[in-house]
Amino acid sequence: MTIKSLLIFDFDGVIIDGMDEYWSSSCKACQKILNKNSQFIDLPTQIPKAFRQLRPWVHHGWEMVLIAAEFIRPNSSLKNEGFESFSKHYSAKCSEALDFWQWHPKQLQNALDNVRKESIRTNPTDWLSSHKPFPGIADRLNNFKDEGIDIAVLTTKGTTFTAELLNHLNIKITFLFGHESGSKINVLQHLVSNHNIKGFIEDRRATLEEVIKTPDLFSIPCYLATWGYLKPNDSKDLPPEIQLLKNTTFSTPLANWNSLARVRLY
Repeated sequence: MTIKSLLIFDFDGVIIDGMDEYWSSSCKACQKILNKNSQFIDLPTQIPKAFRQLRPWVHHGWEMVLIAAEFIRPNSSLKNEGFESFSKHYSAKCSEALDFWQWHPKQLQNALDNVRKESIRTNPTDWLSSHKPFPGIADRLNNFKDEGIDIAVLTTKGTTFTAELLNHLNIKITFLFGHESGSKINVLQHLVSNHNIKGFIEDRRATLEEVIKTPDLFSIPCYLATWGYLKPNDSKDLPPEIQLLKNTTFSTPLANWNSLARVRLY
């Protein structure tokens, strides 16, 4: 049996820009949690600049709910010290905020998922339209089938929400793995055993660095999408196994990418 070639894509920051939805849903989730404790909260209607700036550091959706809460917390480090200090010590700042609010990640993720489910149920048109595909992405993904390549989406977003958005954007894929499927590394380890993976396209450098350090994933070419949510220095001094993928190259046949990819041969 012929094994088809497979390209694997991250979703948020590679296929779609969902900044409007991130802020709206995060605020609603935060409000629902706090209102259970009879606390009145008034979050900004406009997306704070620091929220946009912190998006490249976010790995899981629950972190956005926590960040939203920090905008209304008196004397929070995000308000007092600003984006740069928070991003420099991101994990520690998130842990400190969790301790202050006495929350845990699963609680925040469930709240966010429930808000999104409610939005899809009550006003699907508005919810879907709050996500914008990056220019040219949808058509290019659908054209890979003409090159005999299957497409997989690997995301930390919930499978239900991702499927709704892919359908809305009329993007046809072969496989979809959401946060319910486990870590990205574990999913890749499963896929690499029975697929000819031609590339993994991400906008999170740390994820790609984890991939190239995992011995049984050495055969996967790794690409950092330049149009995504990159940290200021993400494109500098990349390991040779991670190549920058620009829009101009992405729009060309996959065969043209080969000159970029340098895969470990040991």
